Amino acid sequence: MPRLGLCTAAALLLFGAAGAARAEETDTSYGRIEGDVSASLGLGAALGPRAPRAAADLRLRYLWTAGVFVTYEDGPLLGSTSEPRRVFATGVELRPLFLVRWLQGLETGNAYVDLTIDSLGFELGAVFEEPVGRPFGSRAGLQAGVGLQLPMLPHATGPVIGVHGGARWSDAALAGRAIEGPSDRALYLLVTIAWQQAFKAHIVDLGDRDSR
Repeated sequence: MPRLGLCTAAALLLFGAAGAARAEETDTSYGRIEGDVSASLGLGAALGPRAPRAAADLRLRYLWTAGVFVTYEDGPLLGSTSEPRRVFATGVELRPLFLVRWLQGLETGNAYVDLTIDSLGFELGAVFEEPVGRPFGSRAGLQAGVGLQLPMLPHATGPVIGVHGGARWSDAALAGRAIEGPSDRALYLLVTIAWQQAFKAHIVDLGDRDSR
């Protein structure tokens, strides 16, 4: 009987551990509900006409859905002959798939697949360039693109590979004037290795806390 009791207790412990593991696996947000604000900081390269530029990319998001980004690209840092030489871009980003998929239970069951699909974002912003032989910011324009962040771990917080691409147009190009070169109109591809982190900013319940 004592042996039977020990076996029963061991079986209960095993079933309890398995149940806890299954409970963790049911988090189809993959840790994203641990915070209402997330930040992503990455370093990499921007690929464009003539030569690449070193790049740094910062992104802040609310509920992993809407946010802002700031990107700086520097060709001379790599000793390249890129055109334009330097670029500063900033704008807004919208990721429409996460909340729709998560709230309706449309997950695939694979964390890497779900996190990649949910990271699809649409970007729109302003760009300020330094053409060869001209000062930084002397050419301003519009940037529009799409992006993905490929997770390296099956969790929202952690390292990701960022891939963002699109097109840039200068004010002159948008106004229909003659295109002088890549500083007026060009495609770009930004590839980074980034760290993504969630934070509890309590923006969701800010009004409730203020009313207490």
